[in-house]
Amino acid sequence: MEVEAAKLIGAGLATIGVAGPGIGLGTVFGAYIAGIFRNPSVQQQAFGQVLLGFALVEAIALFALVIAFLILFG
Repeated sequence: MEVEAAKLIGAGLATIGVAGPGIGLGTVFGAYIAGIFRNPSVQQQAFGQVLLGFALVEAIALFALVIAFLILFG
């Protein structure tokens, strides 16, 4: 029973890593909106960089979930 409890605690701690990307996504899109308000002519150029930033930040959350599942079911 102690091993099962340790797995549950470890998986729960691994999911803490999902909170960081939530903050990161808010920062990415907040900076994008602020930049567009300052200079609307760069909207098309900046949107590609926003999508790249979104993908990189979201990948961190997926890695944290994969680690949690590996701990839980591995």
